[in-house]
Amino acid sequence: MSTSASILRILRKVHLYVGVFIAPALLFFAFTGFLQTLGLQDQASSPKWIHVLAQIHKKQTYIIPQRKPKPAAAEAKHADGDMPSGDAALKHHKDDADGAPKPAADAAPKPPSTPPPSHTPEKIFFYVVTLGLFTSTLSGIYMSYKYNSNKIVVTALLVLGVVVPLVLLKF
Repeated sequence: MSTSASILRILRKVHLYVGVFIAPALLFFAFTGFLQTLGLQDQASSPKWIHVLAQIHKKQTYIIPQRKPKPAAAEAKHADGDMPSGDAALKHHKDDADGAPKPAADAAPKPPSTPPPSHTPEKIFFYVVTLGLFTSTLSGIYMSYKYNSNKIVVTALLVLGVVVPLVLLKF
């Protein structure tokens, strides 16, 4: 057997075993990415498991931080449109050449806002990517069992691909 054929054979084995080991993580990230594209992690009515999976996906921890409520006084001040007093008020006015106060640019009437861009095409693209990643990973697992004679190693690597991230999550 030639050297290039031996190298190719080794590379195929490495690709197979590394792919089987990381397959559970790929399936996890494809699934949780799909849920995040739907925006389910941002809804308070979503089940807790969706929030936990999103936290693992984004922050590599299952602990969901408690959000601090905003102070009511600060919200009321911004809602009423109160102008700040003292030194803060000086930030809202600029002096012109005569020394007379000039209204700040943010006091000028704002032009009508344009509607935000639609993210639907991008979301559809990521749904397709998720489906492709999921299908490709599952077919790779199937092929690793179908065309590999060492099914025990494949199974062990799949189990390790699930267990290792769960163990590391505890640290």
